[in-house]
Amino acid sequence: MRHWPQTQPWQQSQPQARTFAAGAPKPIDPQNYELPDTMTWDDYKGIPGTSWADPSKKGSIRNFKGAVVLVDYPNQPFVVTQPKNSTIYGNPVGVSDVPQNQVAKFYQDFLNKPQDLNHGHTLHEYWMETSGGRYGVDLTAFGAYRMPAKDHEYGIDAFQGGTGCPTGDTCNRDIRGDGRAAWIADVGEDTAKQFDFVFFLTAGQDESSTWQEFGQMKWANKEDVPAEWGSGDPTLPNWVKTRYVDWTSWQAGSNHWPNAANGSSTQAESSGQAVFAHEFSHILGIGDNYNNPYSVPPRRDYSGPWDMLSRGSFNGPGGPHSRWNIPAQGGASMGAEQMLRDRMKLGIVDPARVLQLNRDTLAADGTVVAKVTAREVVPGKNDIAGINLKLGTGGDKSPACDTSKDPYCDGGKYDNYTVEVVDRMGFDSFTPDQGVLLSKTKNADNAPFIWVKDANPQDIDKVDFVLPNGEKRKMTIGDYRQLSDATFHAGTDSGSEYEYVDEANRLHFYVLNLKRDSKGVLSYTVAIRSLDGAGSQRRNVKVDNGETRPAGAGWVKCTVPLRNSGKGGTGVYGSDVFRLSASATGKGWTTWVPNALATAPAGSATTAEVWAKAAPGADTKAKLVLKATSESDPTKTDTGNCRIR
Repeated sequence: MRHWPQTQPWQQSQPQARTFAAGAPKPIDPQNYELPDTMTWDDYKGIPGTSWADPSKKGSIRNFKGAVVLVDYPNQPFVVTQPKNSTIYGNPVGVSDVPQNQVAKFYQDFLNKPQDLNHGHTLHEYWMETSGGRYGVDLTAFGAYRMPAKDHEYGIDAFQGGTGCPTGDTCNRDIRGDGRAAWIADVGEDTAKQFDFVFFLTAGQDESSTWQEFGQMKWANKEDVPAEWGSGDPTLPNWVKTRYVDWTSWQAGSNHWPNAANGSSTQAESSGQAVFAHEFSHILGIGDNYNNPYSVPPRRDYSGPWDMLSRGSFNGPGGPHSRWNIPAQGGASMGAEQMLRDRMKLGIVDPARVLQLNRDTLAADGTVVAKVTAREVVPGKNDIAGINLKLGTGGDKSPACDTSKDPYCDGGKYDNYTVEVVDRMGFDSFTPDQGVLLSKTKNADNAPFIWVKDANPQDIDKVDFVLPNGEKRKMTIGDYRQLSDATFHAGTDSGSEYEYVDEANRLHFYVLNLKRDSKGVLSYTVAIRSLDGAGSQRRNVKVDNGETRPAGAGWVKCTVPLRNSGKGGTGVYGSDVFRLSASATGKGWTTWVPNALATAPAGSATTAEVWAKAAPGADTKAKLVLKATSESDPTKTDTGNCRIR
């Protein structure tokens, strides 16, 4: 009998993109985020000029050799060897009746051979993409080996608090120890030593992908869990403790939870490729960076869908509530790329392509302006992959806050700010949005060690799921999807923000503009300024005059040259940021600037644009006035006029 979770609201409707009246001025970078739940494989967009999935391409620094050791249990064969929809979860789907002697090759190919079943995407591809071709992964599968105990004897562990183990069974068993013993008995130590790491792949579901969908999403109370979802032991309840909330069904909670330690990790059949990428990140030396989304008191997630070490490991078509499918072709099948902080730690980003700044010297050096290339693309020799700004002397000076009272408290004690650009392409196709990610980071893996600054910290008021009794449950404050609208966007009226001021740390961050080149590669021009000094450069600005032209729907627009007439500074310190504002000399006119910020190197010019619309009875001899003011030296300002035709 099939036991699918009830259809959810996010499966029934798609988010609506922002629309604008014909002829009306449009934002230059509108935010149209999408929750992961509504995504499909049609959302995947390839990266121009790359073929990272090609198994013949190897990592330029290292190609890791991994063993995939398959283990099953006396009471649980590999699900893909069983008939379609035959398990209590309704698995397997899509693939079934794989012969037992072919199951190892099936999963070896599913993880690392481009094919229709994995939509042409592999674990090797993930690491080649996120490392810019530096790291690759080759996998060899072994088994399947029969474990000496039942699946729940390995799944019921310390997180269940000693509860849920059926009479006569021994729980909290060592899944690695027994799995490795079976593997070594087959191939020997000499063969095992040829591998850099081991993925233990176990038959059945993992608890991470089942506890919610087959717990609180199916029943309002633990007492409602029916016997078929229990252990079969009449002395035990049909529920068991789980990691984030007080209970789930015994069947869901008795599955083992994926984890990594000592050169190996454990996964199950429902664990998507992103789980393997996440656990391999641990093997390489990076910790977890996520919260408990259901904690009391609540706390905001740390880096959400943007980060492989956070809930970006849930990314993929269908979002988090599809992660129980076997084979794993939905949520967790296409995880987010590594964030800049972790790329630097892993050595998978060219250090020469990361702009390193220091708060201690920024006031003397002056405003920094730089173009940052989307992280999915290998930056050219003159491009940068991101910015790392060290907070320097005294470190993070943010005022203390209490995480037990303020869910948006980041906890303080950060070492850096990072700036990076994300686009929805490659494995990041299943992130919610494009834009600029601004984050505070720590050097040590003391979570939260990446705290994404949320450009829209207000609650995303969406129903997460509906109980069978019709009760609606909203996404919690701590839900990682609350960060779906976190990216900063360029220009005005985008639906997001184009600047951020950290008064305590004396820093001002700007998103100045964006560009997509002829190949479709996205970049943003950003700036960082110290609030304590603007450098020794001489600042000035000149705005020329212009004339309006009709722009449709009653609007007129004017484009005027804007010149940075200052002097001094070179490279990233050779430009300035100018704040723009518009007004009209006559009555009855509405004015609008598509971008309130402009930039140009000293001695060079750019253009600025202003729009206007007349109300009935407006003055006919009005002029548009565009004012530009240096952010580095607000005493330097100039205005230009646009004659309205």
